[in-house]
Amino acid sequence: MDIERGPDISGVLGFVGVGAIAEAIVTGLCEGQVTPPSINLSPRSAERTGPLAARYPSVHVADSNQGVVERSDVVFLCVRPQDAPAALSELAFHASQTVISVVAGVQMDALRQLVAPAEGLVRAIPLPAVARRSGLTAIHPPHELARAIFEPLGGVIAVGDEQALDALSASTATIAAHLAYLDTISRWLSGRGIPESEATRYVAAVFGALAGTLSATPPEGFNALADEYATTGGINEQLLTALRGAGTYDVVHRALDDVADRLAGE
Repeated sequence: MDIERGPDISGVLGFVGVGAIAEAIVTGLCEGQVTPPSINLSPRSAERTGPLAARYPSVHVADSNQGVVERSDVVFLCVRPQDAPAALSELAFHASQTVISVVAGVQMDALRQLVAPAEGLVRAIPLPAVARRSGLTAIHPPHELARAIFEPLGGVIAVGDEQALDALSASTATIAAHLAYLDTISRWLSGRGIPESEATRYVAAVFGALAGTLSATPPEGFNALADEYATTGGINEQLLTALRGAGTYDVVHRALDDVADRLAGE
């Protein structure tokens, strides 16, 4: 990455829980930056925290989760949803802190009780691409400090409604299914005599190039792009018609409803 001036963040950032998403945020904030923020990490997950602290001089590993909280102005909650109540109930926050939760499915009302008396509270949905500073992060509610942190990592979409945030979170559940779709195409090619490595490379190239066009998505949206590729009488139209006829996209819609209900605790 090119060397850049870091985001305008005053204060120290702390991470309670250091999984893949926390690692991606730290990498995006520090890699190639002239003035990276000062960051404290939980002592657990040594396989992640050790290399991060060794790579970035502004990153330090605290002696405990409480040590992270005590030494940080902004605290990121990156623990697993099932671990959040036990892990956070042991911590003492203070009123002037901003807490940013990336814990999926834990609602604002529950978070407020767990991090009281901290006054600033934000939920965020960063994706692994923030490590490359190319991940659009959803936040709720709109919050200037959270925006300042995530905007340089690929941009921010701020929503004022928590249900809207849960819907955006639910939409990310399609990533594994999308990759499995690509794997289906690749395996089909292998079954037709294309070497497996070449089949994978070809599918990656086709859809990688397609992804590059999405930044210029027309106002009409993805359906307009689908129609553009589905030339009348062509092979794209044939496959699209078959999938629609089989109810494939209806299944996706219903499955997303189920995921959204789960995230909302329904």
